[in-house]
Amino acid sequence: MFLPRGCHTAIVTPFTRDGSAVDFERLDEQVRFQAAGGVSGVVPCGTTGESPTLSESEQREVISRTIAVAKPLGLTVIAGAGSNSTAHAAHLHAFAAAAGADASLQVNPYYNKPSQEGLYRHFMTVAESADLPVVLYNIPGRTGVALAPATIERLASHPNIRAIKEATGSLDSASEIVSRCELALLSGDDTMTLPFASVGGVGVVSVVSNLLPAAVQELCDAFLADRWGQARALHRHLFAVCRGLLSLDTNPIPVKAAMELLGRDSGALRLPMCRGSEATFESVRPLLAAAGLLEPVTAGSAS
Repeated sequence: MFLPRGCHTAIVTPFTRDGSAVDFERLDEQVRFQAAGGVSGVVPCGTTGESPTLSESEQREVISRTIAVAKPLGLTVIAGAGSNSTAHAAHLHAFAAAAGADASLQVNPYYNKPSQEGLYRHFMTVAESADLPVVLYNIPGRTGVALAPATIERLASHPNIRAIKEATGSLDSASEIVSRCELALLSGDDTMTLPFASVGGVGVVSVVSNLLPAAVQELCDAFLADRWGQARALHRHLFAVCRGLLSLDTNPIPVKAAMELLGRDSGALRLPMCRGSEATFESVRPLLAAAGLLEPVTAGSAS
């Protein structure tokens, strides 16, 4: 039974330096890094993975490669397989099932701005297309449309729809979802992991865990075990880097800048996303230093 809990890392898609190809050796390294950090699972081809700029063949290979590396290491794989075309989303969902994913992540159809009834029919069609759990992905800031809690309640009646990644940043919305249905609630924003847990959330699809997998998983472990004092301390420790990496520029620009600084990624993105500015890099450095990942830069030190 698929019951996601804890930290699931929304992994970046590593590209070669010129951005022309996926760097699959680096992808393998990144998945192994997550396993070593003790996270519950990984999410390839989500927003952080720049899925809109992957060709379908690349997306399928990233998902397949992630499954091949992650599953033997004990990681759950939630494959990003959404689309603003219902037929295409169902096609990708069926592929994720055949590839051996534990679930697929299904985003609100973007740009189309469907009605709540359209959203309901979209996700129900996807859920019917293959016997694979669905994680709904409610992110109106990216898609232009939000899943209403009443629609989420309707969708929760389908046995394949098991969880929701709630990226509205709204504690009210999260509270209403858990009061209406039994879907596993995962935060879609690192800064909201602990606030959502306070009303019934059971984990996070995390960007920051690309850098700090053990710390984000430890936060989840703490609140899942009712160790709220420890959870609050961890939340305070992570808050600055969580807020910075999601506010300095559009995700995943800051986290790729951070990974480049740490020697863990080429830093390349695909247009229309582009490398962070020097100001972004200079803002990321102290965040990494405060998190213990880089030596702090002191006045007069070499640049």
